[in-house]
Amino acid sequence: MTEPTTGSLRVHGATLHYEVRGHGPLLLLIPGGAGGAATFDGVADALAAEYAVATYDPRGMSRSTLDDPEAEQRVAEHADDAFRVLELLSPKEPARVFGASSGAIAALHLLSTHPERVERVVVHEPPVVEVLPDAPEHRMLIARVQETFRTQGLMPAMAVFAAGLKKDGDTTEPKAETKLPPHAAGRAEQTMANLPYFVGRIVPSFMAYTPDIQRLEALSDRLVLACGQDSRGELPYRSAAFLAERLGTELQHLPGGHTGLTTHPAEFGDLLKKALHA
Repeated sequence: MTEPTTGSLRVHGATLHYEVRGHGPLLLLIPGGAGGAATFDGVADALAAEYAVATYDPRGMSRSTLDDPEAEQRVAEHADDAFRVLELLSPKEPARVFGASSGAIAALHLLSTHPERVERVVVHEPPVVEVLPDAPEHRMLIARVQETFRTQGLMPAMAVFAAGLKKDGDTTEPKAETKLPPHAAGRAEQTMANLPYFVGRIVPSFMAYTPDIQRLEALSDRLVLACGQDSRGELPYRSAAFLAERLGTELQHLPGGHTGLTTHPAEFGDLLKKALHA
């Protein structure tokens, strides 16, 4: 694995840790969930053969520190962080962007607010549940997650959250995890350290986000909505598929499920390259 060039960027209320590999037009990778820049270790080198690949730890995650650790988190501010990274690393040219999960929501807002800075955006399973006809049900899920987190702690809250993301009518126990590559398994400790912040601050804010459908419709020629081949029926898949239908765009499929980037890095990276070019 190539060692990236690292740096820090001062933004409103936070200091971001970012990394860059390779040379060429900029490709910004925005991580989701409780992951940081290391989420992309499995695909960054392959993509760096063609792009200057930049990623970063979102504010409050891993090495990106908040001035106020109790600060409320907003999608608009996270999207502005991505914009600031683009301004720093590709000031004259629009860039390509990929976002995963909550990072995909930030990428959607980035496209809506700064389309002049974005040549093409691929978003993987953004859980924009507010677009769904049964959105009130999912608001209740998030409220249950928050209440469980407050009264019982992190792992019970994660269990409620995971159950709510499953396929409708799926009462089976979670499948055994795919054996992760060593670099992914090594990130588990940092991911666990990020989880309380993710559950308490990111989940309620990001899953309450309503995308600007009209704005995205006007920009749909540079937006690719993607889902995991194994995620059909799960909540993030349903959200992305419904949004694609609303925008009249074709839903693309990438290997694995919601975390296919980690479980199937080589195949995921190959298909992501195609999606960035199409």
